[in-house]
Amino acid sequence: MTHMQIADAGAAYVLATLTAGGYEAYYVGGCVRDAVLARPIKDIDIATSALPDQVMACFKRTAPTGLAHGTVTVILEQGTYEVTTFRKEAQYEGFRRPASVEYISDLTEDLRRRDFTMNAMAMNMAHEVLDPFDGQQDLANGVLRCVGAAEERFGEDALRMLRCIRFASTYGLEVEAQTWQALLEQAPLLRHIAMERVRSELARMVEGPAPGRAVRLLLASRLTAHLKKQLPLPFELWLAHDHALDAVSALTEQQTRWALLLMLLETPAETVRLALQELTFSRADTERIAGVLALREWLAAQLDGGEHAHAAAAASDPALLARVWKIGAVRRGMAAAHALLDVLQALPQPLEVARGELARFQRYAVPLLVRHGRDWLAEMPCASLKELDVTGNEVAEALGRKPGPWMGELLQQLLERAALGELVNRRDDLLQAARDALM
Repeated sequence: MTHMQIADAGAAYVLATLTAGGYEAYYVGGCVRDAVLARPIKDIDIATSALPDQVMACFKRTAPTGLAHGTVTVILEQGTYEVTTFRKEAQYEGFRRPASVEYISDLTEDLRRRDFTMNAMAMNMAHEVLDPFDGQQDLANGVLRCVGAAEERFGEDALRMLRCIRFASTYGLEVEAQTWQALLEQAPLLRHIAMERVRSELARMVEGPAPGRAVRLLLASRLTAHLKKQLPLPFELWLAHDHALDAVSALTEQQTRWALLLMLLETPAETVRLALQELTFSRADTERIAGVLALREWLAAQLDGGEHAHAAAAASDPALLARVWKIGAVRRGMAAAHALLDVLQALPQPLEVARGELARFQRYAVPLLVRHGRDWLAEMPCASLKELDVTGNEVAEALGRKPGPWMGELLQQLLERAALGELVNRRDDLLQAARDALM
């Protein structure tokens, strides 16, 4: 048996207490896997031969958080710990959840129901690893393999196919041939999985250490063609921008990583917004991600507008570009502006796109934005209505008018002029400019 270490006083107390009560108790699953790999341990799961009521009898404070599946949460000063009784699972329902569970006393049988060999290991109080399905050997060989028959594991829980891609990319593993073949064959089962679950797995792939590899595995698996709701996104375009996929990991924020990935699909921001909503992204995340793409589109449209005789000349004129860039930052938000710069600076080379105005924007404006964009933002005296030295009520009172839609439009005009340095951000100057605007 291999000896590893899980240093958690609370978890050790749970194991010791259950063992003292005459029951078997082990660390199981991801915490053992990460201990074997000497990685930081996030969540600790404990499996025991004790029945749920016996677990609750061993501790002063518990919560019956998952009795249907044999799980009790033990509450200690050090934290909370999920303790689950050894079990077998009957036929699965909806290709996601077991129809029923049967409590058993055999650890190996409990581990047999798990998804991948690297997650089917246990560790006892002495920090000895119990590994009946050779998970350690698979990790040493850089292989991700299902426990038992892969088609059965994926047929029980179709979400495991997305977990397969996530684990392979996160841990730098090659998917074992039979496991990969079963995934390709069982891919249509993914239509039974709620979009919320899909989004959670995709988000963990994108925030992981190798989002580019995750995307390539997704494309190879064609799992995106079998989602419960079809998304209006041309995922195949990721192949056309393969050189840019590895740039995603250079970005630190998950929303910005998503913005870069979705920018590569050359899809309108509004279409992206609808797709993110179908994937059950939060409103804040949706607006943040789609907002970056919307700013890029707005900039391109301004530089390709009718008032400029030649879009290329307009986009390559630093003074004009700086002006358009500052107005865009005011209208779309400084967060979107900085995120767009993060994305553009992460790209290893200029992004080649097919759409006319975006192609011109990429060719002429992007190099200037990468070099000067942050300096241009730093030059702005103000960037939001909160920073204006006058409020809407003060403007309405000074003009003797009732508040209404006109006020928001006027304040936006004042803000843009102040941001560009055309107007001093001082109360008296702003009020005079407001009077002049309405004359």
